[in-house]
Amino acid sequence: MSDYVLPSTLARSSNSLAALTTLSLSGACRLSDDGLSKLVSSASVLRSLNLSQCSLLTFSSIDTSADSLGSVLRELNLTDCQSLDSMLILPALKKFEQQQVLSLAGHNIKELVLADCVKLTDSSFKVISETCPGLCAIDLVNLSKLTDFAIGYLANGCRAIQNDEAFAAFLETSGDWLKELSLNNVKKVGYNTAASLGRHSKRLHTLDLSWCRNLTDEAVGFIVDNCLSLRITKVFLDGHSNPDVQIIGLKMCTVLEHVKVPDHEEGPLHYYSLSSRI
Repeated sequence: MSDYVLPSTLARSSNSLAALTTLSLSGACRLSDDGLSKLVSSASVLRSLNLSQCSLLTFSSIDTSADSLGSVLRELNLTDCQSLDSMLILPALKKFEQQQVLSLAGHNIKELVLADCVKLTDSSFKVISETCPGLCAIDLVNLSKLTDFAIGYLANGCRAIQNDEAFAAFLETSGDWLKELSLNNVKKVGYNTAASLGRHSKRLHTLDLSWCRNLTDEAVGFIVDNCLSLRITKVFLDGHSNPDVQIIGLKMCTVLEHVKVPDHEEGPLHYYSLSSRI
């Protein structure tokens, strides 16, 4: 379909698309920004728009579509639109007030803002991890339905954001609801993650820090001092073979009778120095 046929076609009946709610233009490789603009201006109640593989479209067409359909469009498919710059279309995407489905597969997305998308769950982040391997930054403010599975998906699929600041930011916004968290083999987790855990994860009772090589004794101690719901299990106590490991603060265990148990009422926590740096 070429643009030149659109004006004459639409002119024959100015209200021909007035009731149209679903439009698929997948593979319309000759459709330009101007042609799409004419279409969306005639389809004012469009709910679903498929523009996958429309290789001539630029960010201008998305901006125009957002101005015309910002209050009604719910689904937008931009898969493999080769001329679209994913960073340039972000302002336009924010105009879609009712958007529920967005496909950007085939784009090298670097930044994703999902703040206040309160209905998002872990399954959404499985898709993100599979389709956005180059993601460097993600905004997860006020996403209360996420669990540590979401972190796992991002850690495994989006390696560019596998850093201490990213996980700390997630815990700042969602840590209050966490009860179980696995950071197994997330190698860059360090001081910032420990600080956020200590401040925001009071309900956390299960934590896996296996192979987190950047965590210091001080950082781990700060987590234990502040996440008072954490449980030290028999698996941990009896499952290691390091004779030099000592656990401070565990009561009612004859194996550790020789260890002096600190009384927190007598003074600051053993790892209080870390909190003073926050």
